[in-house]
Amino acid sequence: MIQFRNGYYADVRVEDRRRTVISYKAGKLEEMRSRSEKQAFLRVYDGKLWYYASVTDVDHLQKTLDGLYAAAEENPAIPEDPIVRRFEKNRDVLLSFGDCSVRDIPLSDKQALLLRFLPILSEESCVTLPVGTYLDRSSRFHFLSSLGADIEYDYQTCGLAFGFSMAEGEKQFQGSWQKGGTRFDEMTGIGDELRASLKEQADFMRRSVPVEAGKYPVVLSPQAAGVFAHESFGHKSEADFMISDESMKDEWQIGKTVGSPILSIAECGSIPGCGYVPYDDEGTKARKNYLIKNGALAGRLHSAMTAAALDEGLTGNARAIDCTFEPIVRMTTTYIEGGDLDFDELIAPIKKGYFIKTINHGSGMSTFTLAPSVSYEIVDGKIGRPVQISVVTGSVFETLGLIDGLTKDVEMLSFVTGGCGKMEQSGLPVGFGGPYVRVSSMNVQ
Repeated sequence: MIQFRNGYYADVRVEDRRRTVISYKAGKLEEMRSRSEKQAFLRVYDGKLWYYASVTDVDHLQKTLDGLYAAAEENPAIPEDPIVRRFEKNRDVLLSFGDCSVRDIPLSDKQALLLRFLPILSEESCVTLPVGTYLDRSSRFHFLSSLGADIEYDYQTCGLAFGFSMAEGEKQFQGSWQKGGTRFDEMTGIGDELRASLKEQADFMRRSVPVEAGKYPVVLSPQAAGVFAHESFGHKSEADFMISDESMKDEWQIGKTVGSPILSIAECGSIPGCGYVPYDDEGTKARKNYLIKNGALAGRLHSAMTAAALDEGLTGNARAIDCTFEPIVRMTTTYIEGGDLDFDELIAPIKKGYFIKTINHGSGMSTFTLAPSVSYEIVDGKIGRPVQISVVTGSVFETLGLIDGLTKDVEMLSFVTGGCGKMEQSGLPVGFGGPYVRVSSMNVQ
């Protein structure tokens, strides 16, 4: 039982985590391991400084906490500190995966699942060096604070990721496909999806032609739109970027028109998937936060420190990749809301343009870059030949203003590899998604 002292703010977060990785390369087992670890991160704040400790000895947390108290200075006025006043005092037990925990699945069953699908990669004669990986993560979190917060919740993801080279004559292509979810049984029926994607990528390698560079209407898939929202706008919404940047504060005024009136971008940690964070690492309950609402800047993402600095409310976005690090402002699940069109209606007005179906990566702040993988031309309102596009790039704010069509359906995406990087904390699980998005003009190269 943790004993907190008066005259200080303090919190303790503990994570009990188990990870599994099984990997095959060219038919040979490369890695097969399951690892468990338990860590804690403790903080004490005296109104002037924060004192931190990260430990694996979770059986003696009181001793560690007392050491932090000894380094800090007692402050009877700490309850009135602007940061401390913002902390929530939530008490909750939210355990969603007790009846389907991947911890209860034998390692041999996970290996068998991966081996069931690996042969599909050999169905295309052009595939070389196939790689298949099964990954899962199961965590149970416990957060306590001196204000009375006491929260327990669990988190789980699992999935399969495949990578491969394709070659036929002088034509080459690097392909990939993955599926992530929150339950093991969601992975058992992915064969048809994997087979269809493999066939499409082989067809792309064989038939794709170089793009005609220039400015064109572009349709972004939910994957491409989600990455665009995350990389190009989500990071700009993380408030710690503007604490010491007066020019960014002026540029980033709430209510300012920053995009098309049909555009709304939201962020929420309670959406199931890899970005699921019902409570952040400061004990703040997840909520839906609009970053853009009907084209106007509607909000930004906060920790308690940044909320106090900008005199705004909490959003549930103080996160750390694990208990080695302090929480900083990070996204959870970021997505573009849907519109009123179906896909055929979205592409119908386009005489000549491009459809970005999958991407390799994206980046950007004031300007952005998307590197497509599989793309198609659009001719007279119909999907045409596969085309090779190196990058799609442009100004973030200009592009936000050129969005002129959104499909009704919104797709949320979860992945089991990669993750978001910021400062020294890389590989944070996040979710993203959106509808199919039409942009009237983008620079295609």
